[in-house]
Amino acid sequence: MDVVIDNLPRYLSGFQLTLLLLVVSGLAALVIGTLIAAMRISPVASLRGFATVYTEIVRNTPLTLVLIFCAFILPYLGSDLPYLIAAMIGLAVYTSPFVAEALRSGINGVAVGQAEAARSIGLGFAQTVGFIVFPQAFRMTVPPLINVFIALTKNTSVAGGFFVAELFTVGKELANANGNAVIAVLLGVATFYLVITVPLGLLAARLERKWVVQR
Repeated sequence: MDVVIDNLPRYLSGFQLTLLLLVVSGLAALVIGTLIAAMRISPVASLRGFATVYTEIVRNTPLTLVLIFCAFILPYLGSDLPYLIAAMIGLAVYTSPFVAEALRSGINGVAVGQAEAARSIGLGFAQTVGFIVFPQAFRMTVPPLINVFIALTKNTSVAGGFFVAELFTVGKELANANGNAVIAVLLGVATFYLVITVPLGLLAARLERKWVVQR
């Protein structure tokens, strides 16, 4: 494990970049996914159609193709975004339909009568969704949403193929430079990923237990 200890600053640098990708892309995916989920239940047919097409196209497109579009096609069209920002956009767009579908499953679990009661007291669609439906849907979909963000954590490794020196890229470079210690290098990379994913899993279990009792 000497190679891991000797290169700890590089591991930490890659780990910080992976965390940055996760936090920024995750928050952006949560916002986009929430909007898409709201469109899926909108009374406006064109919004429902757009959300359905967006979800089906994006979630069935490989992440590598989404990142290629952001890293190479956007600059060809005139964008001068740094590769890191392009990777964040690609990860957020790719993750957003999975967030939307998780939320939609929670929305389906909210009793129809509650939305009808909200409308009967004069609340509009946005108020009904924002104050009545979404708060309950979020509570019911914490485990699948956490699973989406755990998957996003692992998907950040794909960004390493597009000039972003995140954790997996650091591990790949160290493995190439230390052929006699590949297993130790990869164990070091796996450990840092587990530092993110294991607490997320524990958080999901704790929130689920807490909110299930309250329902």
